[in-house]
Amino acid sequence: MSVLLKLTRSELRLYLREPMLVFWSLLFPSVLVVILGCVPAFRRPEPGIGGQRVIDLYVAIAIVMTLAMLAFQVAPAVLATYRERGILRRLATTPAPPAVLLGAQLVTSMLTAIVSIGLVLLVGRLAFDVPLPREPAGFLLAFLLTAAAAFAIGLLVAALAPSGKAANAIGSVLFFPTMFFAGLWTPREAFPEVLRRISDLTPLGAGERAVAEAMSGSWPSWASLTVLVAYVVVFGFAAARFFRWE
Repeated sequence: MSVLLKLTRSELRLYLREPMLVFWSLLFPSVLVVILGCVPAFRRPEPGIGGQRVIDLYVAIAIVMTLAMLAFQVAPAVLATYRERGILRRLATTPAPPAVLLGAQLVTSMLTAIVSIGLVLLVGRLAFDVPLPREPAGFLLAFLLTAAAAFAIGLLVAALAPSGKAANAIGSVLFFPTMFFAGLWTPREAFPEVLRRISDLTPLGAGERAVAEAMSGSWPSWASLTVLVAYVVVFGFAAARFFRWE
């Protein structure tokens, strides 16, 4: 545990030394909420999306986007770079096994996600009167399962990518279509029925649905939770099966 704490502190320091990384993963989701909230039309109820406000929907989308950036773009690139440079191999000869470094990177990403999502909720509430999650237990479950599904996919990318640059490229390719189905460009509530059904089967689409339902006061649908668990099991097993330390 002491080794994990030391490596986590080290990973946090390395993360904070990258200003652009800090901005995009920690601050940009809140900036996005501010930008969209300043559009008057997004603060009015819209009949086309069930009388909801667009800004209310985008708080949930920003939460999922935070997890997607960290899981698909940040963590895989860091881990693949460590393997490429032989850092994981060298750790195998020390009292700190390579798996501890992997754990430290995941802890760092989760801490970043918690802070970023806290800022999103705070900005949404104080600036635009977006309600805090009305079903806290369901929100926590939806957040954890969405994070687990996203990071399971990210770890598989880290397992298969030959280099840090390749991992970053693969993560970027995954990020845009999965965030489309999570409603980043058009809220899921405005999707045609067929597209919404497809979205419900994607990791971030199911995650956004679960988070949004919990924020509105409903327990996340069991269909969304089941989809997320399936991604965790399948991609988590594949990542463990194919991950290479050198």
